[in-house]
Amino acid sequence: PSGATTNSHFGVTNAKHIYPAMRTMAEVGMMLCIHSEVTHGDIFEREPIFLEEVLKSILADMPSTLKIVLEHISTKESVDFVMNEAPDNVKASITCHHLIYNRNALLVGGIKPHFYCLPILKSEKDRIALVKAATSGSPKFFLGSDSAPHYTQLKEAACGCAGVYTAHAAVEYYAEVFEKMGVLEEHFEAFCSKNGAEHYGLPVAPTGKKLTLMKKPWTIPKTYPLGNDMTVTPLGAGETIDWCIVKVE
Repeated sequence: PSGATTNSHFGVTNAKHIYPAMRTMAEVGMMLCIHSEVTHGDIFEREPIFLEEVLKSILADMPSTLKIVLEHISTKESVDFVMNEAPDNVKASITCHHLIYNRNALLVGGIKPHFYCLPILKSEKDRIALVKAATSGSPKFFLGSDSAPHYTQLKEAACGCAGVYTAHAAVEYYAEVFEKMGVLEEHFEAFCSKNGAEHYGLPVAPTGKKLTLMKKPWTIPKTYPLGNDMTVTPLGAGETIDWCIVKVE
């Protein structure tokens, strides 16, 4: 939607305006990926409002052959909708930061701009629902990093931009979540590598490459270089993470 997230100013102002495009997407097998928030109302309620005001109309009006991804969902309402109400053509991605943090990380003890993202971090109730969904083994949910490498200088500003940089350790963070839930061996690979590919109709690991992770703590750098004399501040900057990728083959 127009204005719903970073660089979306030229986005969709009314879903019905692109119904012809959606019907064509359904015909040719193109995925509809949605940042599922409206741009009005309380910022913590914009995702549930989108479900009621926009998504349900799309599902009622479009053919079931239109595959949809609700990108980086952040609320219990979205989890419940995808799990219990949505037809099989609707799946959802979940970020590692929405699984690990709630809005306290952003707001308690001062504003922490590197936790500011859209959809914004929600309540602990929402975080718990996301964790349960991601680690449940349901094929309706899969990895979606939504990694956003904004310059540190643009994040630490009077009007900082939205986005969390996670590409440096996203898989490792997901591994920590699945390990804590006791389902690392059972469901981690499917969440990371299979569920999304199957929804897109793509072969799983088409290159045959595999990642090997090891329980080996390492410290995340406070910043990474990004361009000339600029940096990006990663999620968990300066902190220790338990898992690391030791081999790509």
